[in-house]
Amino acid sequence: MHFETPSRHPGLKHLPLVGCLCTALFLAPSAALAKKTHSSAKSSQTVSHATSSAHTKPGRKAQHSPRHTGTALTEDIHVMAWAQEAAPRLQLDAIWLQNTMAQAQRLPVVEKLVLPPPSPMAKDWAAYRARFIEPIRIQAGARFWRNHQATLERAEKEFGVPAAIVVGIIGVETLYGQNTGNFRLVDALGTLAFHFPQAHPRATERQAFFRSELEQFLVLSSRSGTDPLSVRGSYAGAMGLPQFMPSSWVQYAVDFDGDGRIDLFGSPADAIGSVAHYFKAFQWRTGMPTHYPVNLNAQTDMDSLLAPDILPTFSVASFTAKGASLEGAALAHTGPLALIELRNGPNAPSYVAGTENFYAITRYNWSSYYAMAVIELGQAVAERMGR
Repeated sequence: MHFETPSRHPGLKHLPLVGCLCTALFLAPSAALAKKTHSSAKSSQTVSHATSSAHTKPGRKAQHSPRHTGTALTEDIHVMAWAQEAAPRLQLDAIWLQNTMAQAQRLPVVEKLVLPPPSPMAKDWAAYRARFIEPIRIQAGARFWRNHQATLERAEKEFGVPAAIVVGIIGVETLYGQNTGNFRLVDALGTLAFHFPQAHPRATERQAFFRSELEQFLVLSSRSGTDPLSVRGSYAGAMGLPQFMPSSWVQYAVDFDGDGRIDLFGSPADAIGSVAHYFKAFQWRTGMPTHYPVNLNAQTDMDSLLAPDILPTFSVASFTAKGASLEGAALAHTGPLALIELRNGPNAPSYVAGTENFYAITRYNWSSYYAMAVIELGQAVAERMGR
């Protein structure tokens, strides 16, 4: 599955077709474990992914499960009214858009999946980690790395993002393409665009975001000649090996294999290049570690250090002045740091000093647990590769 880009000039193939970035909160891979960033970061950041594949048990292969069914989305009169208004605004053929939406379905299961759990579980980094840093996923990652080593090296050279981070992302998101989602995107996005559950604490904000994502998906489909009813992904509308939302596809996906089209479903090269390009766009700093060990004691000013959450805020001097002890290379770090807390259920939390590169990974998915899983999976695969 791919979205052709025939309207682009060959020298401009990496530029977006639709120049709209959506600023919104997205779903972390586990609502019970995800740690949201501090509100001071929300107004200026764009998080561009919403995944369900990370819920899949490690090692479980994608299955051809029965199609998710519901009721016709057009039973809601607002849907066709929106189609009439959106067609000229998005420069879409009105009949094509109406016919497409007439075949879309409202999926109750999607409405349930986006709601927070009624009784949130205690965050547990050890349990979360075990889902991703495990033998089957590491073995699959090593195989992926060996098969695409030259492409990973080229992406690292061009964008400055380590191969281990790209491998970690694709492994956590979809187990290297084995679990890319089985929901028709027009159904999933249509449901959330028009029937986002009002019980959600940010229902208005989220519904507006998914309305925009639906529009971008339809524009991509129309311009490429792709049948929008054939595209499948996560319950939240994420697509392909890296689980890009439509807005991320528009803004960050690249034709890294040079075949004149962008295919995040069937081209590992395009997926690799697109993930690396995404991180470069979110200010990945080449050569900077993602985090450092940190030691705390009874005199550490935890309230001050945890107040900014995962947003890097403190210089090394101010970080250590508040009682967080650093050693070795961390003492020479020149950028801001954040104290990252990873809770371990009933046991004592784990802590690290996160850098701007740790924060960059959370721009992919707004969770410190997710970011650490990506880092440690990439490290485990690199070790398996003898690197």
